[in-house]
Amino acid sequence: MPVTLGQKAPDFTVNTSKGPITLSSYRGKWVLLFSHPGDFTPVCTTEFIAFTERYKDFQALGVELIGLSIDSVYSHIAWIRDIKEHFGIEIPFPIIADIDKEVARQYNLVDEKSGATVRGVFIIDPNQIVRWMIYYPAETGRNIDEIIRVIKALQFNWERKLATPANWQPGQEGIEGAPSTVEASLKRDGEPGVKTWYLKFVK
Repeated sequence: MPVTLGQKAPDFTVNTSKGPITLSSYRGKWVLLFSHPGDFTPVCTTEFIAFTERYKDFQALGVELIGLSIDSVYSHIAWIRDIKEHFGIEIPFPIIADIDKEVARQYNLVDEKSGATVRGVFIIDPNQIVRWMIYYPAETGRNIDEIIRVIKALQFNWERKLATPANWQPGQEGIEGAPSTVEASLKRDGEPGVKTWYLKFVK
């Protein structure tokens, strides 16, 4: 069954451009797993450059990046070398060679019409729970700033147990969960940050 939001991320042991890896060995870390339709394609190349340019930002947040497509490891190696030769960019993270589409199918990443992987993103928390997932059409490149914003929001929730409002940015207020009883809602009256009984902002 394909992965769903809030469930444990399916484990895998795979070959990558940096050798074999196992997802469960990343337990205790945040993981960004992302797929691309194919090596040597224009949009994917711009994305891999963009991910690499922001790699230090991901590392500062304690996030490990893992790429994936159904191309072979030799195709990955050739593409990585091509990017370095033409753009001066060295890809620092592993790219899964998912030739048999086993991981892609586990994460619902296969476009059955084209046979290629779709442009998907998964954020997996330190307990290896899928906390965010999004799919982009093949012709639309990802926004790295938004991915980093979501990671920061998820980490804010992880540390503070607070939700985040629309357009939240780091440093802004969070939202406390809504009361589940009439009595609890009445206790909120007049508290700092309360806009109405079900909406309370917390600094």
